[in-house]
Amino acid sequence: MKDTLEDLEKFIIDVIIHNRRGMRAAFLRMAFWFLSGIYSGAVRLRLLLYRERYLHDHHLGVPVISIGNITVGGTGKTPVVELFAKALLAQGRRVAILSRGYKSKRQRKIPTSWRIAAKLGLVRKPRELLPRVVSDGEKVLLDSYVAGDEPFMLAQNCKGVPVVVDRNRVKAGAHAIRKFGADVLILDDGLQYLKLKHRHDIVLVDKTAPFGTGYMLPRGTLREPPASLRRASYIFLTKSDGDSGEIIEQIRKHNAVAEIIECRHRPVHFEHIHTGERLPLDAFRGKYVGALSGIAVPESFENSLRKLGAKVHWTVRFTDHHRFQEKEIIQFIDRCENADAHAILTTEKDFVRFPKSLPDDIPIYFLRVEIEIIKGREIFDKLVRLIAEPRHVTQGLVSADLLETAV
Repeated sequence: MKDTLEDLEKFIIDVIIHNRRGMRAAFLRMAFWFLSGIYSGAVRLRLLLYRERYLHDHHLGVPVISIGNITVGGTGKTPVVELFAKALLAQGRRVAILSRGYKSKRQRKIPTSWRIAAKLGLVRKPRELLPRVVSDGEKVLLDSYVAGDEPFMLAQNCKGVPVVVDRNRVKAGAHAIRKFGADVLILDDGLQYLKLKHRHDIVLVDKTAPFGTGYMLPRGTLREPPASLRRASYIFLTKSDGDSGEIIEQIRKHNAVAEIIECRHRPVHFEHIHTGERLPLDAFRGKYVGALSGIAVPESFENSLRKLGAKVHWTVRFTDHHRFQEKEIIQFIDRCENADAHAILTTEKDFVRFPKSLPDDIPIYFLRVEIEIIKGREIFDKLVRLIAEPRHVTQGLVSADLLETAV
């Protein structure tokens, strides 16, 4: 069943980006075009209802920094969230990261009747109704299956920063304030989450595909129309090479005032998945390797390996957020080993979804990547100082009340 759903997801993606031809693909694109009109209308109506205050957001009494985008996947949100969390922590703020935990799994499902009874105060709230604490700032408490791959990565890489997962980010934020004393909340993938009041909207735009395929979901990859960039306080232009004048002109048509920061994903080192051994970036120069990934834009990862000099001779691509099975990786290990590959290389995001035990027949390394600001560093530093300025906040009662009522 899982394989069938992933095959269907791959097929739909290929249809959207025109990698599929023929009558069936053309018919589906026409159907998606019709559905995207309905989706676009729903998005605009929802934004209008919040703008006119028919729907209300919640203020938790602390600054909320939203980091998101207007397209589906692939812009590099997780490294930017990490960058902000570490910078604000260094400024002395008590930071917590809030995430939906996309494709994460609760340890057990709670019956609807129990949820209603807990909400009415007839029974004690089960622990599973509370937000999931991936990290308390000192240690990682959940695995990637329960936490979600991106929250798990953030928990591993952001020491001193609690990471809390829940679909209801108002509840998650209230929990982070109440339990950890957070005085700044970073909302991962938060542009579309209007239920929680944002102080700053950081919007990421991929220079290589700034407006996705140009169509709204499901015909294209836009979650919101490009005009939604006007809500951005700051825009991070990712995957930039520093020569972005044309793209910036397009962005300025939708937002004439937001500060723009250009950045790129900078490879740092290769790290062995079992031993933690770190190798320099030129370790695989001139060597034959296999590339294994399950991310939104696998071509970007594979091209990065080639730029580092590796000869990427074998590739396997799965859908984004794919939960790897041991047999899938062993098949690729056997394939690469039989061809005398030097190593298998993967991404850090994929590695956290690997099964715990894998054979050592061929070394497997993940590529550690961080965000590097190449233009606008002074803008970023000024923004961090602005967020970190001490301000009077009122948190206790509001947070506790929201936590009690948001289950």
